[in-house]
Amino acid sequence: MLQISKHISLPDSEIKLNAIRAQGAGGQNVNKVSSAIHLRFDINASSLPDIYKERLRQLTDRRISSDGVIIIKAQRYRSQDKNREDALARLQALIVSSAIIPKARTATRPTRASKKRRLDSKTQRGQLKSLRGKVDS
Repeated sequence: MLQISKHISLPDSEIKLNAIRAQGAGGQNVNKVSSAIHLRFDINASSLPDIYKERLRQLTDRRISSDGVIIIKAQRYRSQDKNREDALARLQALIVSSAIIPKARTATRPTRASKKRRLDSKTQRGQLKSLRGKVDS
């Protein structure tokens, strides 16, 4: 069971984990051992609430395919168990991040006093720079 929140968890049967060979440097071990993990999670066929499913489908993340399958490849560690934990943690973080509703931005205007302070500082800076010029005798 992958715990998403206090009330939501995913059964292991919905998450498909395959061991594959990792890419990159690693010596002789990289050619013999399948230490990387390829995780596949189908959003549409999962037991997640509809709100989570909808928000996950709306994400523009390269890990989510067009047919609604999350694909995560974990090969950060040399051990298969650590890569499995890493892949599950990344899936959990993705689902949790999709549940967070971004706060709506309210448009504000700068106050008259802040505009005046800004313009005064620009004027003062310009005067300072004009004093650095060549001196005419």
